[in-house]
Amino acid sequence: MAVMTRERSVVDRPPPVPRKGYSKWARRAPLLPALIFLIIVTQLPFVATLVISFMKWNSLDPTNRGFAGFDNYVNVFTDPDLRSSVVNTIVLTASVVLISLVLGLGLALLLDKKFAGRGFVRTMLIAPFLVVPVAAALIWKHVLYNPEYGLFNGILNWLGFDAQPDWISNMPMSAVVLSLVWQWTPFMMLILLAGLQSKPIEPVEAATIDGASSFQIFRYLTFPHLRQYLELGGLLGSIYIVQNFDAVFTITSGGLGTANLPYMIYQTFYQAHEYGEASAAGVIVVAGSIIIATFALRTVSSLFKEEKR
Repeated sequence: MAVMTRERSVVDRPPPVPRKGYSKWARRAPLLPALIFLIIVTQLPFVATLVISFMKWNSLDPTNRGFAGFDNYVNVFTDPDLRSSVVNTIVLTASVVLISLVLGLGLALLLDKKFAGRGFVRTMLIAPFLVVPVAAALIWKHVLYNPEYGLFNGILNWLGFDAQPDWISNMPMSAVVLSLVWQWTPFMMLILLAGLQSKPIEPVEAATIDGASSFQIFRYLTFPHLRQYLELGGLLGSIYIVQNFDAVFTITSGGLGTANLPYMIYQTFYQAHEYGEASAAGVIVVAGSIIIATFALRTVSSLFKEEKR
């Protein structure tokens, strides 16, 4: 009897509860290899870039090397070429993001309606975003902008106009902006279309019964609902376009006043061989991207909180 009681007490005893700290590490341990790989691939090169940004380092003058303090950062904002590249980066980013958002909103409103062939139209509108950036820039440079055999001048010739303008030479910054707008409008459209399809239908139906016009429904119901999606699209687009190099390098080669900060980093590093100054400019781009990404993450988290409600 005593033996049975002892066995029963052993069987009925609850399993040992793992310590709180141990359970946390048990859940996080599978992520450690990925975290270590991410640190090696991203953070160590950034730390090296940060260290080099405080050094005076020109590969053409290896004997004159040492600590430069904040001189490289001062040069980025005082050098006329680098300062103009910062301005070009701001102008390029703001123009592309704003135009893409407006066009993306119009296309999203169109695709939110039901019509024959909507799936095919949606696929065709998404296609530009799937094109490799360098290939997209080459398409615009040679297929559309070329003054001799480009599509734009071909249309002008077909319409009877004698003028055959050189689009890139006449409007270099606009040429870059148009190519990026063509590529990024589908991205904005997808984000805003997701916002439109998550909109509650009950308030719209109630407003329609009360006699509200389509513009009033958009002004007072649809647009306020899309505000955070517009912010998200603008922030994510800014993160990528701030770092754009392909379009500027391919279409204008940084000439005609279109050089942005990523192109100037390339030129400073590979042509002037000023490693310290190029690293300082790169750190500035990363810092700006981190600031924008912080706001983007806050917008995403606020969207998730609203969906949970």
